Amino acid sequence: MSRDVPFLARPTVILIRFLRQGIRERALPAGVTIATMLRSFIAKFSLGVFSALLAVVLVYNIPIVHQHLAWRVDFTMTYLRMVLSPAGALPAPRAEADQPAPPPLAIPSTPTVLPSPEPTAAVSGATALPPTPTPTALPAAVQLTPPKFEQQGINNCGPATLSAYLRYYGWDGNQSTIADVVKPVPEDRNVNVEELQYFVHTKVGWLNFEYRVGMDVDRLKRFLAAGLPVMIEEGMRLDQSYWPNDDLWAGHYLFITGYNEASKIFITQDSYYGPNRAVPYATLDRNWETFNRVLILIYHPEMQDLVKSILGADWDRDANRQHALATAQAGEKADPQDAYAWFNAGTNLVYFERYPAAADSYDQARRLGLPQRMLRYQFGPFIAYFHTGRIQDLLDITNYALHVTPNSEEATLWKGWALYRSGDRAGAEAQFKRALSDNPSYQDAKYALNFLASN
Repeated sequence: MSRDVPFLARPTVILIRFLRQGIRERALPAGVTIATMLRSFIAKFSLGVFSALLAVVLVYNIPIVHQHLAWRVDFTMTYLRMVLSPAGALPAPRAEADQPAPPPLAIPSTPTVLPSPEPTAAVSGATALPPTPTPTALPAAVQLTPPKFEQQGINNCGPATLSAYLRYYGWDGNQSTIADVVKPVPEDRNVNVEELQYFVHTKVGWLNFEYRVGMDVDRLKRFLAAGLPVMIEEGMRLDQSYWPNDDLWAGHYLFITGYNEASKIFITQDSYYGPNRAVPYATLDRNWETFNRVLILIYHPEMQDLVKSILGADWDRDANRQHALATAQAGEKADPQDAYAWFNAGTNLVYFERYPAAADSYDQARRLGLPQRMLRYQFGPFIAYFHTGRIQDLLDITNYALHVTPNSEEATLWKGWALYRSGDRAGAEAQFKRALSDNPSYQDAKYALNFLASN
């Protein structure tokens, strides 16, 4: 074949030659032309291709097939997208001169992730705080019996780890039971602590759920020694790159069932890596810092006095946040290059609605450098920049977050609020609707749409 024929056109040339050869060997039926035969062939070929694709789609959506192939398809599509448009690093904060003042619009109150009923045994603000416990000698080792291990599904460490925690108390569900409520779209890559709390409060009401931040390794051991397993959110290192120059950092939940003082290790049930894994105290604390050292506790209501005694002053949420803020600020002073200490300070300042100071802390964390996926899991910077009128910074980081995680309902929501504050109501509404599409259970998106309708 002539080299002048383009490579992609060669199959067509071969087909035409084949048809011509057939014509030479036998006469065509009356009224049939080469063009007619070619059209018939193309129609049959297209029907065959369509039938094959339909069969692939139907087979792919068989639950067991989808379970095994979905992450591979997701991996491939993510890698190709990032090859075409690399993520790079989180953009640095803009100078004050680059922050045009937003138009005067109504400012919504900061929404909450999900409505969370109060725990079964709520404590009123007038209740006296328990004293901080006097340190007592801990056992040399503790090993609580974990439930049967359940490997997490795609993007499912939150539901899988919570499932293990609940099954420790005899609950008979699994990660799918939880995921169907808190992440009905399987491709949703993040489940917040508040969403896990919502599930327990509304679906497993016979157990209490509490979380506190700014905790420490000693507190983990004290709960374990009292017979209470604990759950944390931490940073982890992935075992494969999902795109070129992937920094391999991701958020993760971990269930802890024991410790050993001699070896200085915790015994963990890791829904990704496996059961009964030993993790050194120092390693766990370093990974834990990336999520403000959040501690999740699930327990029977009659154990509440025990929980309060171990938490001490941290039982009060405001006191706990003040403690966490002080811890983060001490971390800044001890190591001014610790981006996570600055980030945690910002997050705790957001809790107290000290938005300008929070924005300054987040600025420094961004200058020092944060993981590419950080804003997939934590959204304090969105809130701080919104309430300080730094809309261009908010657009910069929500666009970046959506480049890394296109279906992040939280980043989509806050991009919508940035557009709203810029005066683009139509763009804001489109983003709010998209956020609700990405997670049909997302109450913040419903709040945002209702806010637009009434303002």
